[in-house]
This record gives sequence, C-alpha cells and structure tokens, in this order.
Amino acid sequence: MQRTIIYILCTVFTIAFLVSCGEGVSLQRYFVDNQETKNFITQDIPISMVEIDKSNFTEEQKEAYNSVKRLNFLGYKTSETDLETYNAELAKVKTILSDDKYNDLMDVSDRGRKISVKYIGTDEEADEVIVFGSAKEMGFAVVRILGDDMNPEKMGVLLHSLQNANVDENQIQDIMNFFK
Repeated sequence: MQRTIIYILCTVFTIAFLVSCGEGVSLQRYFVDNQETKNFITQDIPISMVEIDKSNFTEEQKEAYNSVKRLNFLGYKTSETDLETYNAELAKVKTILSDDKYNDLMDVSDRGRKISVKYIGTDEEADEVIVFGSAKEMGFAVVRILGDDMNPEKMGVLLHSLQNANVDENQIQDIMNFFK
C-alpha cells in the first residue's frame, strides 16, 4: 500500500514538473514554429560567413565580435491587407521578450522604427543577445546572437559600432529584398 502511494506521488510530481516546464512559448520555439509560415523568413548565419571590416574596431569590439558564433534571423513582412496578423505576431514576440529572463540592454526609436536589444544571462556574461526591430510599414525582425563568453556591455558597444561599419550588403541582400 505504501509503495503504491509513493508511486502515485512520484507520478504526480513528475507530471507537475513537466507541465510547469512547458508553460509559455520560448523565442526559440517561436522561431521553429514560424520558419515555414507565410510572411516569415528565417536564416541561420554562422558569424564566419559575415564579412565585416574590423580594421577600425577597438580591442573591446574585437573581443565582443569574436565571442559571437552564429546569428538566427527571423523576419515578418507586413502588408496593408494583413495588419491584424502583423499586430498579433508582433504582440506574441513582445510577450515573449517581456519575460523576466530577458534583461534590457538598449532601446532605440527613430522615425517610427523601434529597436530593442535584450540579453539572457548575467551582467558579466550573456548566453544570448536578442535584437528586435519593428516598423509598421515593413514588419519586424528578431536576431538571436549566440556565442561564448559574450559580455552584454561589450555587445552593446559592438552593436552600436556596427551601425557605421563597412558590411558587404550582398551578404544580406535576400533579407533586404524580403522586406521590399
């Protein structure tokens, strides 16, 4: 009898644990769920495939750049006929990114375009850096930056410097064409 009670309690605790772990949608799950969905584009980009002129980088920027291993890109293209779907998808991403595990790094707003940079981890080491940008006339994009020993502060400096960096636009032409 006692063995049966222990078995039932263990089963209940195991089920409760598994159910609690599955609550909410993660950003990774959102990427996977929408990789083949209409109006979405996804790309996995190893950092070795991205050619950036690093000659003007500071040591701090080089260290941050070298800590990045790959980028996961997800974009949603909006149109005038599906603003309701756009708003629903935008709300889903904002809900995911409002989770307490995402720490704010910086926010930028310019001419109706909003960019938010968040990270998962501690102030010394980020497990993942997320760049989320949206503009009603174009859609939105989420970039998951994955790597080793990424420092959030240095990543913020790197992202800011990349605005003026010399990047070969042919590398991202498919993504840019998607939003046209």
